[in-house]
Amino acid sequence: MSRPRPEKDPLQKLAHQASEKAWKQDFLVEVDRAQFLARQHDLVGAMLKKAMEQGEFDNLEGIGKPLNLTDASYDPYGLHMALKILKDNGFLPYWMELGKEIDALRSKLNKSVDDFKKYTEMVMGEKRCSRAMQRYEHKKQRFYSQTRERLEEIWKKILDYNLHCPVTSLGRFNIDVNEEMGKIVRDIEQVVAD
Repeated sequence: MSRPRPEKDPLQKLAHQASEKAWKQDFLVEVDRAQFLARQHDLVGAMLKKAMEQGEFDNLEGIGKPLNLTDASYDPYGLHMALKILKDNGFLPYWMELGKEIDALRSKLNKSVDDFKKYTEMVMGEKRCSRAMQRYEHKKQRFYSQTRERLEEIWKKILDYNLHCPVTSLGRFNIDVNEEMGKIVRDIEQVVAD
């Protein structure tokens, strides 16, 4: 048999209702704040993506020049001397080595895309038999497959780079593999159509 619960003190009941009301108001404020921040993040991301597509970041000062590694702003506190000793002896932090590797992979990918465009122009510039066109189509499909694998590798390395980079401002924007692949396919198919 259950005992009837004693009524709460009216003052306690009023305090409970007030705290419940305050919690609900705080929660709604936090939800609004989170939604606002998400919209701002999407807006800023869209603006940055549009600027990158328009090439506004292509000719920035210092592009292609090595980082000034004497600036220790990216070093975790207290590790500047250890990192300087490593650098002086030919070693770099993992994330910097990874950054160099990403740049090299991207450069290699861009070169292979340019080379395949030239190959496509050459093939399309001459009258070819159906067997030669079949070989071309086979090479094109293999090129697309390899290019997607390279883009996925770059995507993974950028993700790894951003996870190891000690300062988020030095992070890199990751690529959208499908979007990048779509651009490459459109460029090559445009050469075929011309």
